[in-house]
Amino acid sequence: MPALHTIRPFRLPDFIRRLILSWLSAVTIEYLLLPGELRSLHDLSGLAGMSLARILAVTFAGTVLLTLLPQRIRGIKLPVVERVGLTIVFGVLSAAALSASFSCLFLGACILIGMLLIGYAVRGWDQTPEPWDMLSERSGNAPEDRPGNLSVNRPGNRSGGRPRNCSEDRLGSRLGNTPAVKSKACLWITILLTAAFFLFVSAWTVGRVYSFSTPTFDFGIFSQMFYHMKETGLPITTLERDGALSHFRVHMSPIYYLMLPFYLLFPTPAALQVLQAAVLASCVIPLWKIAKRRGLSDITRMFLCAALLLYPAFSGGTSYDLHENCFLTPLILWLFYGIETGNTALITVSALLTLTVKEDAAVYTAVIALWLIITSLLRGGRKRKNWTTGIALFVVSLIWFLGVTGYLAAIGDGVMTYRYSNFMYDGSSSLFTIIKSVILNPMKALYEFMDPDKLSFLGMTMLPLLGLPLLTRRYERCLLLIPYILVNLMSDYTYQHNIFFQYTFGSTACLFYLTIVNLADFKARLRHVLVPVTAVIAAVFFGSVIVPKAVSYPLRCIQSAESFQELRDTLSIIPDTASVSASTFYTTFLSQREILYDIRHSSPEHVLDCEYIVLNPSSQLDFRNYEEEGEKGLENFIMLLEENGYEQCAELPGVLVIYRKSAG
Repeated sequence: MPALHTIRPFRLPDFIRRLILSWLSAVTIEYLLLPGELRSLHDLSGLAGMSLARILAVTFAGTVLLTLLPQRIRGIKLPVVERVGLTIVFGVLSAAALSASFSCLFLGACILIGMLLIGYAVRGWDQTPEPWDMLSERSGNAPEDRPGNLSVNRPGNRSGGRPRNCSEDRLGSRLGNTPAVKSKACLWITILLTAAFFLFVSAWTVGRVYSFSTPTFDFGIFSQMFYHMKETGLPITTLERDGALSHFRVHMSPIYYLMLPFYLLFPTPAALQVLQAAVLASCVIPLWKIAKRRGLSDITRMFLCAALLLYPAFSGGTSYDLHENCFLTPLILWLFYGIETGNTALITVSALLTLTVKEDAAVYTAVIALWLIITSLLRGGRKRKNWTTGIALFVVSLIWFLGVTGYLAAIGDGVMTYRYSNFMYDGSSSLFTIIKSVILNPMKALYEFMDPDKLSFLGMTMLPLLGLPLLTRRYERCLLLIPYILVNLMSDYTYQHNIFFQYTFGSTACLFYLTIVNLADFKARLRHVLVPVTAVIAAVFFGSVIVPKAVSYPLRCIQSAESFQELRDTLSIIPDTASVSASTFYTTFLSQREILYDIRHSSPEHVLDCEYIVLNPSSQLDFRNYEEEGEKGLENFIMLLEENGYEQCAELPGVLVIYRKSAG
């Protein structure tokens, strides 16, 4: 038994390393004990055959054992052995998983993580304080946005770990690269790019409205919801679940009330699209301020803002119209800026607003809280403010998440856990099963998010950033990758790993923050090369993938202006007070009314209870519920209308037919 003075004192980095090593060892043993046919990662049988209790027990025992061992055994340093052990254990687990479920992408992911672990084994953790940690240590709240205010530590610093001021602004001034004129020019170019982005997204999404390209799901429901909010203050919609229902029983999104004052001024569906464009354009402000806080030069900040505005997963997220998720990017960036500046009020407001975006928004705040706690403890910040803030944020996030999900389960539609059916090994629908699955076998998660169907998504989200979110020796920053992995890559719900849907907004904020803070650890000359390249790659993706899709809608409006105007004029004969059932692409235009149903998604009872029926005869999908063998759904539906006393009152051949229930 070693003498007490040889036992290592408790240090959080050591504890985390021992815990991870013990856990990976336990997982490897449990996985290797599985019969060969159960090791496949294609299905859930392997997870079901593993014991969570045994893994936790072995993890606990291993952590305790490693803690009790002396720092040296026969001249060998135990921390070095543990770091090398992590690499070896992960290699064994990877080899076993690859032999059972090989794919080139899976192999590539294992190699990438293996290289990071080798780097950790050789160089260890970067344990210098974060600039905001030192800042809070010095003064609690330093002057805001002062160029060169922070001491940034970079890999390769030979000053013995002492912070040294490598502010890019000061370096640039010495080199003559950042005169006042150039500084203002960079700011004005950023403003012009932001304005161009706002106009681009507005034209794209408003073009969708005026070309009748917005379906009921998801824009028609929000358009009617805002009508009810304007009239009654309540987020009621009849479109979403075939009857009058609060949208907050489907998704808890009170953040929409921030848009209501502007909607009251311009109560049209198009105004909602413009508001979303404005929310997203505002992201440039916190991004610029965070980069400035990290000591990046004006030109570097300009290119970073350009990279965000051109980032395909950012602008592309608007292609399916308004969603509450658009608030995630600016709010999360403001939360990061609040942490950077130690501004408690800003942290509180941005965190609470983030929680009101959606029931799953608590994932982002909880992960940021966990990162804040770990970072503060690892870096030895002498003020308790950072980790107590992290604990408070984590507790509030957990309480909100449990409360909201409990509410949705009790009187709402519940949380949509079916999107993670690829992890529900125990037949439950609990989100905690996802956590248990990752603890049981992290290789299952790695295998799932390296699915070939996600390759294009990986390319369009990581290539424009040159993989910078991954390039760090501060491995606790990898915690901020959890939203990207959990929301976008782990799920087999195809829309969550598609850049043209709204699920990218939250992870985009985390990826860009990681890009900024990791860039700040690079030498200034290297940053001057990397950042313009990110903007150029983003521009290439933007021009080849986003622009062709986006411009098609305003072009369609211009080219078919007379046809669309005739369509609007014909639909306008329906009184605003009348109840209507309509084809899915006509509900947005008709949404400014109390009762509106989508023919495709509503019961025949509700459809036939309306005064007007609006049909798009070219859309067979709208009438699939009325199909019978040998007969088309549209013909059967028209026959049903006529049997129930409806008469045709208007028609645009091949495009629109309106029926009205006769007075008799």
